[in-house]
Amino acid sequence: MRLLLVEDDVLLGSGVRAALVQMGFTVDWVQDGKAANAALDSGCYDLLVLDLGLPGCSGMEVLKRLRAAGRDLSVLILTARDDVADRVVGLDAGADDYLVKPFDLDELGARLRALQRRHSGRTITIIECGEFRLDPAAHQLTRAGETVDLSPREFVILHLLLANQGRIQSRARIEEALYAWGEEVESNAVEVHIHRLRRKLGNNLIRTVRGVGYVVEAP
Repeated sequence: MRLLLVEDDVLLGSGVRAALVQMGFTVDWVQDGKAANAALDSGCYDLLVLDLGLPGCSGMEVLKRLRAAGRDLSVLILTARDDVADRVVGLDAGADDYLVKPFDLDELGARLRALQRRHSGRTITIIECGEFRLDPAAHQLTRAGETVDLSPREFVILHLLLANQGRIQSRARIEEALYAWGEEVESNAVEVHIHRLRRKLGNNLIRTVRGVGYVVEAP
């Protein structure tokens, strides 16, 4: 899943980005509110991790602008402000969750996965489809109880498809989930990953919709 991280503290931002990438997220990172607005206008994101104390344009302004535009992107606020009144203002302005600094990176990852589930209408952690069970937290796929080894990008694609069973995912949408800024996108990368997934999982799970994209049908 592609995530925009907005954090002006370079040390904290680099650490959070590295940890989230390790957890399987594709992360773009900006360090001020104006850059956040530009990224949100031009990019397609599944989650927003937003610091409030930003230079130029505050995180609260970014959040209010996002909600005023009717965007339903899931937003988790990071802030050093631990006053209850500040949290209430942030949540009432449209934030979905709130995490006070300093925080545990594992807790951040768990909260983001919970937001993913909530946004997609799921209440359970494990995603199931027939004999397949995908555990995003453990980064594990099993088939009939047996573990299937997937590369990080194969896992990202399968997670996207299984989390959206019955909904076609375009090639462009899959590329957005796979690559952050500055990463070179090979012209046939999606096709290569899909081919490798079919070799590991069989040809019947992922269906090609010619000229549109790929889909995993709901059982």
